[in-house]
Amino acid sequence: MKLLTKLGITTAMAAGAFMLLTGCGGDKAAPAKQTTQVKVEKKEVVKPIISDRQLSYRNTDLQDETTIVPPKVEYSDAAPGTSKKFARAYQDAPPMIPHSVEGLVPIKIGNNQCLGCHMPDVAPAVGATPIPPSHFTDFRPKTTVKDGVIYKNGKPIKNTSDENLANVSIKPMKKLYMGRYNCTQCHAPQAKLNPVVQNKFKAQYTDPKGAFRSSWKDNKYMEHIKIPAN
Repeated sequence: MKLLTKLGITTAMAAGAFMLLTGCGGDKAAPAKQTTQVKVEKKEVVKPIISDRQLSYRNTDLQDETTIVPPKVEYSDAAPGTSKKFARAYQDAPPMIPHSVEGLVPIKIGNNQCLGCHMPDVAPAVGATPIPPSHFTDFRPKTTVKDGVIYKNGKPIKNTSDENLANVSIKPMKKLYMGRYNCTQCHAPQAKLNPVVQNKFKAQYTDPKGAFRSSWKDNKYMEHIKIPAN
């Protein structure tokens, strides 16, 4: 038994040594396979630089405006009665002033030279646009406040915006309503311009001649005003 045991141990040791030598391969062992990695370089995309001059219709440097000179604004120098009228922007829009306003402005409480040509009884004779009936009408109801309650023409109003125009006052007058006295609040001269972006808006008029006249006539003040339902 002792002899067999010794032989078994010897045989095992020899087999282990053989496996060790075979596995390592010694100096003559085959080299391990190596994986070759190819580095692919990404080509950087250079985006074009947009200059300030390309970002502006003015084609100028937006970072430095020390040398920028705004274009000169010129207005019509035609005398009243000799100029061509401008079409209104929309029905009943305040018409532009087509003639020179030199010497006519500023309008003051006791000096309004516009009335010399545009009053309804004079305008047809001089070829001017007559002041419409809306300018001879007081739409402002008499407003008073008592004990924290707002009254419009003697009627108590809880909220001035929820009465469905029931508090609108229409009072025709024989003279120009003073709320319309300062003409240049709404009417302005048209400058001579050549805009880069052209206006392609085309107005549609409710009146056949709405481009050059007001639709406010007689007592049809509320004809085109829709009163919201309760």
